[in-house]
Amino acid sequence: MACDLWLVPLVDVLCQRPDNPFSEELACYDQALAEAGLPPVPVTSYVPGTSGRVAPVAGFNYADLHLLRRAYLLHLSGLPVTPAERLDGDYQQLLEMFEAAAQQAHLVWHFDHAGAYVPVDFPHPVVNDALMESGGPLGSSHGLLRELQAVAPVLGIDPRNPPPAPAAPQRPTRLDEPLAVAGEEGPFMRERHVWLGLHAAATRSLAQGAMIVFS
Repeated sequence: MACDLWLVPLVDVLCQRPDNPFSEELACYDQALAEAGLPPVPVTSYVPGTSGRVAPVAGFNYADLHLLRRAYLLHLSGLPVTPAERLDGDYQQLLEMFEAAAQQAHLVWHFDHAGAYVPVDFPHPVVNDALMESGGPLGSSHGLLRELQAVAPVLGIDPRNPPPAPAAPQRPTRLDEPLAVAGEEGPFMRERHVWLGLHAAATRSLAQGAMIVFS
């Protein structure tokens, strides 16, 4: 099973349109952020020459995302991080073992198939009943980037000079469609593939003022 990541520009020409397809989600995010004492999702004025188009930025398999989350949780907990071909259905058990740490991590405490990261800096994922009934915990692009940078050396990645990200999907990926893993063969190949896609999404989210949407 696979998911795509999309960048949604937070510009007025898209977000303030009556037919904005993300209006309900943005209202839900603003409410959750306000309840947490945080500023709303930033919406900027459109600048001619910039793109207001929603576009894919990355795609990967759920299983590979879980492997990256496993590496992050092990590293965060001070345990050795060794390559794993698969989790053999033990991902839920892993989350239970490290539940307290998982709930504080933007990389981990997020639905696989839905939800968003927004360019607002807050320390831990925002959660309320309305979010959990729709897209799940709301993450910070800043927080996601910090966590990716923290786990990068374990995977053999220099966070200051990472390899190029894999090409974005050319069309929406079907839920049951496996995605090929790009990059050099070797340990943590699958984790690195996901890391590079998430890193590209997070850096572009902050640079462009866009939110990252899972689908």
